[in-house]
Amino acid sequence: MSDDVSDESPPWDTPIAVTLTPETIMNTVFSSAGSVHTGWESCVDDALVVEETVVADEASADHCRLAQQEYADSDAADDTWHDWTIELQLGTVYIMAHWRARAPGSPADWDWCATEAEQAFMNACVLLGRRVRRGLLVDMPPHTDRPSRTRH
Repeated sequence: MSDDVSDESPPWDTPIAVTLTPETIMNTVFSSAGSVHTGWESCVDDALVVEETVVADEASADHCRLAQQEYADSDAADDTWHDWTIELQLGTVYIMAHWRARAPGSPADWDWCATEAEQAFMNACVLLGRRVRRGLLVDMPPHTDRPSRTRH
């Protein structure tokens, strides 16, 4: 071996650099999205967000956010959409991906959009050095007062 290479393996915390382009991320991580785009700021309207999950890098402003928004279509006010958006900020660039379904809409469409967006979120979080896993959520039926029982 040469004098500048040791027999030891590199330490696990050795920084490594990878060059990625927004196009690479869009074509790999966000390939199933209905639309993808870049920007210098977020396209998510916080007033429309109904649910969100954020993973942030403590050493920088880099983050990945899965935001669910609901909004009316500007062309047809009767059409309401549910939008699953992944917002990935790396440096000064925002990379966004959207999966949309009508609200209320087909449960199959909603499940597909949710599953695809969640998987893309989990994959994108790896770029921030984070692992995301799915959990279970129990939906409780809304509480309604039952009519009182009467005997005849």
